[in-house]
Amino acid sequence: MGIGNNMTRVDAFDKVTGSAKYTADLEPQGLLAAKVIRSTIANGVVKSFDLEEALKVPGVVKIVTCFDVPDIQFPTPGHPWSVETAHQDIADRKLLNTRVRVYGDDIAAVIAEDDIAAARAARLVKVEYEEYAPLLTVKDAMAEGATRLHDEKPGNVIAHSSFVVGEGTYGEAVKEEGLVEIEKDYRTQSVQHCHIETPISFAYMEKGRIIVTTSTQIPHIVRRVISQALGLPMGRIRVIKPYIGGGFGNKQDVLYEPLNAFLTTQVGGRGVRMEISREETLGCTRVRHAIEFKVKAAARKDGTLVARKLEAYSNQGGYASHAHAIVANSSNEFKQIYKDEKVLESDAWTVYTNLATGGAMRGYGIPQAAFAAECMADDLALALHMDPLEFRKKNCMRPGYVDPHTHVKCNTYGLAECMEKGREFIRWDEKRREYENQTGPVRKGIGMAIFCYKTGVYPISLETASCRMILNQDGSMQLQMGATEIGQGADTVFTQMAAEVTGITEDKVNVLSTQDTDVSPFDTGAYASRQTYVSGMAVKKTGAIFKEKILDYAAYMLEKPQDTLDVRDNHIVDKETGKQLLPMEDLATTAFYSLDRSVHITAEATSHCKTNTFATGVCFAEVEVDMPLGKVKVTNIVNVHDSGKLINPKLAAAQVHGGMSMGLGYGLSEELLFDAKGRPLNDNLLDYKLPTAMDTPDLNALFVELDDPTGPFGNKALGEPPAIPVAPAVRNAVLNATGVAVDSLPMDPQKMVKHFKEAGLI
Repeated sequence: MGIGNNMTRVDAFDKVTGSAKYTADLEPQGLLAAKVIRSTIANGVVKSFDLEEALKVPGVVKIVTCFDVPDIQFPTPGHPWSVETAHQDIADRKLLNTRVRVYGDDIAAVIAEDDIAAARAARLVKVEYEEYAPLLTVKDAMAEGATRLHDEKPGNVIAHSSFVVGEGTYGEAVKEEGLVEIEKDYRTQSVQHCHIETPISFAYMEKGRIIVTTSTQIPHIVRRVISQALGLPMGRIRVIKPYIGGGFGNKQDVLYEPLNAFLTTQVGGRGVRMEISREETLGCTRVRHAIEFKVKAAARKDGTLVARKLEAYSNQGGYASHAHAIVANSSNEFKQIYKDEKVLESDAWTVYTNLATGGAMRGYGIPQAAFAAECMADDLALALHMDPLEFRKKNCMRPGYVDPHTHVKCNTYGLAECMEKGREFIRWDEKRREYENQTGPVRKGIGMAIFCYKTGVYPISLETASCRMILNQDGSMQLQMGATEIGQGADTVFTQMAAEVTGITEDKVNVLSTQDTDVSPFDTGAYASRQTYVSGMAVKKTGAIFKEKILDYAAYMLEKPQDTLDVRDNHIVDKETGKQLLPMEDLATTAFYSLDRSVHITAEATSHCKTNTFATGVCFAEVEVDMPLGKVKVTNIVNVHDSGKLINPKLAAAQVHGGMSMGLGYGLSEELLFDAKGRPLNDNLLDYKLPTAMDTPDLNALFVELDDPTGPFGNKALGEPPAIPVAPAVRNAVLNATGVAVDSLPMDPQKMVKHFKEAGLI
């Protein structure tokens, strides 16, 4: 019972049998269909619409344009709200946009009796634009005279941040004689989340309120943003989140719920359904930010890292979404994972362009930073003629590390042990010797990459979560969380936590997988690998109160001192001897129906989390490179994680496998491409090269379990970390195999052949 066991997922049966209810499964009859009309330019202004032909399509109920929506700009990222104006998210989007900033921008919407009528009408809408040249790169957008995309941000720079750790400057530090220095540009690409369930919602009105059922990671935040976007009191908005078919951060943004909420008000409160197609999802929702890193690094010949300088340029796309938080997080990773003896200088820019909007995606800027930092580590080790593992051991994050700016501390440190465990598993030393001095067109190599990742968003932002427990008449428990199950297994670990704290066994814990902002306790949602840590604290706190109330009633029934009693395996027991004194079912029935003392036992508590800690880990990858084909085949790979105590080892391994798979796609094949006008070229799952089961090697997951003192059960982040180190580990394995340093992602065959030709290898 409780934590540390391989409990089967609480949602497993319903999901594999198809009985789990997702948004589309809950749609009532008679819903209208909504279709977004999208811009066919990337940069410009909508001048006028001709709706005459579109309105003639049978079944069309109404067409709403950008000239018809409230003149309210609102933010969309799934961040906690701040009462301080300076810390609030950028409000730069309207329900429909007159100023076009991306190809496929939302400029109008058709409401019709069915999807076919809506789609036919959308194709017949004629739009007149004033078109400007698209700004597709950070360099173009920052250039003098570039079109301003948002009036509030002249120069198209959303934010610029800088810091220095240490004394002096990089230039002064590298004056030391005998240093080995490298200067490189590393680039990461735009990729999409590719969750199975595309964004979908339906909205209707009841008693003057708007009810929205939606596939989202952040139901309570969706409620707040709808309120802001429509200019309505929050109490008039209700958001329901059922089972969700994946999100990975894309649904940590408020995507189309505000527009759908507005559309139902335009048809008298009738239900309106909006489902975003796969093509629209790929090109018109959110992507992982493409970031360019300019890196300088210098080390002594003994491998001591002396100084580094980082410049990072993040391509934000047309709207702010999570904005500068992403590249700021990248800069932090660069700072935290390695120690510079003298100085680290960092500058980071986030810039509006006319490409797809960058948002949250698993890892939140750290996969990009890890690629730059870990390529740098191998490139510098190569220049030093030093084993890359030994270079990392000499310069990586140390036990007790404290970030000089956020003051987040590495409370438990497993990174060194992770490296040794992975080293042994992959047979690092043996393979490095074996793969020296290879010839021929097919070569093998081995590489690695390390990372660190904080747990939740404190102290950058608010961390708060609540939990509710209710005793049923049969002695079982209802567990309600504001935190959301999005496929990662949260409901299962919350069940285990509740059992651990209360003494009621898991089979008697009924966790509600649906969140309803009218009923569910508040939680900011699923992101930042926070839920087992932050929301887990709320479970622990609530469970203690709940158990205390049960024992108080047990003391009344048994006429024994409360401090002599405990709850174990659904029984009130003698704390000292363990003797069973009273079944929970009897206690619960009595509590409900006693003519003498009727008590409905419930508990609810909020955890305002004011702690944080670092999770760390490493990926080791072995590859076979067919140079004439440009084919990189991963033949062996392992992630080793320091994520504190594991609540459910089987679920933990599943999380790692999923993250590794995403990392392989990021490293080898995935990229959202655009033409010269900013139009997506491969916004479908045929042309967007998502790896399949046939492309995926056996995935290995190992753990170093340390009891973190800040975690509710010794646990810390695991949700996002597995996706972080894979791409750079594979890149470094290619470097070991061929001597070719690939400094941009993905490492697809076309790019690899080009590199091998330039190196004279083919």
